Amino acid sequence: MRTTVGIIGAGPAGLLLARLLHRAGIESVVLESRDRAYVERRQRAGILEQGTVDVLRAAGAGERMDREGLRHDGIELRFDRRRHRVDFPGLTGGRSVTVYAQTEVCKDLIALQLEEGGPLLFEAEALAVEGAEGDRPRIPFRYQGREDVLECEYAVGCDGFWGVARKAFPDGVSRVFERSYPYAWLGILADVAPSHDELVYARHERGFALLSMRSPAVSRLYLQVPAGTDAGQWGDEEIWDELERRLETDDDWRLERGPITQKSVTPMRSFVHEPMRHGRLFLAGDAAHIVPPTGAKGLNLAAGDVVTLARALVHERETGSPELLDAYSATCLRRVWQAERFSYDMTTLLHRAPDATPFDARLQLARLERIASSRAAETDLAEAYTGFPLA
Repeated sequence: MRTTVGIIGAGPAGLLLARLLHRAGIESVVLESRDRAYVERRQRAGILEQGTVDVLRAAGAGERMDREGLRHDGIELRFDRRRHRVDFPGLTGGRSVTVYAQTEVCKDLIALQLEEGGPLLFEAEALAVEGAEGDRPRIPFRYQGREDVLECEYAVGCDGFWGVARKAFPDGVSRVFERSYPYAWLGILADVAPSHDELVYARHERGFALLSMRSPAVSRLYLQVPAGTDAGQWGDEEIWDELERRLETDDDWRLERGPITQKSVTPMRSFVHEPMRHGRLFLAGDAAHIVPPTGAKGLNLAAGDVVTLARALVHERETGSPELLDAYSATCLRRVWQAERFSYDMTTLLHRAPDATPFDARLQLARLERIASSRAAETDLAEAYTGFPLA
């Protein structure tokens, strides 16, 4: 099998790249090791930056998002039982975010790819990436009980942290930067209308809490818990009681409870692989970088990667110049490190470390007070949250 761009992974990065390339008239083949049902139901991020929303619309993948997604013009910070709203449009010149789950983004892009785009093979396991230093990389893969090879001009690893693409980088080329956190998020889905119309980020002495949503009828909420926590150790009423404590305010706001339909634990880590290109092999999304979920950056970073790569491939085809392809890694990493910085700042601002001292607690409150009282500090948060430029 031959194509121009061989894409490993049908998550949001791989699917969006395939869509952008199709719109530009560049052939691609997508290999996904899981079946379609698994890809369309795996729960991940749910906050789309303004730039990601704009890209999906421009790619013809925004119709259902615009109909069912929830535009949010701010977030609320809670600390010391007080509430402070950050007004995104007023601080950023009109930018906002949209609540639309990654599962729904993938469903939309899969449907478009199967209807209009190049081959999208589910249950096609990429085994390696070979010959990245040459003119035609090869991707051996297993599909329908037999082994085949995808030959391409460019190979793109959108196959996540555990995928095969990053393993094709020689040891002397790869540099890894990472940090693990001593806490995790216990997340729930609940069949109850959200108790607030925007996301609420709460700093509490007992630990962080987040009030989010999936739809006007389904709430998504999180609690900071120790790393390695088993979600089954927490009873439903125990979860609601703890959420009430951490989200409490001095006014008459109340947390609405409902049936919990799903529980999961999300570990917290920061990870960057440099460079994001080796020869004709490119990394995008979680294959190259991971951020703690506090900053809502994961899916949006993946979108930024593939927008950058698609532009570079189009530029090379139209001009014959590899300039933008050669700059791919450096271009993406500038944005990646800003997102890592913001996600780290938000994480350390709101979570209580196991070894936190009273001095640490006072510093957190001072940082929150600064955001609440300084337009400059508030603007910095709003600009980062709504998204760094995709170019």
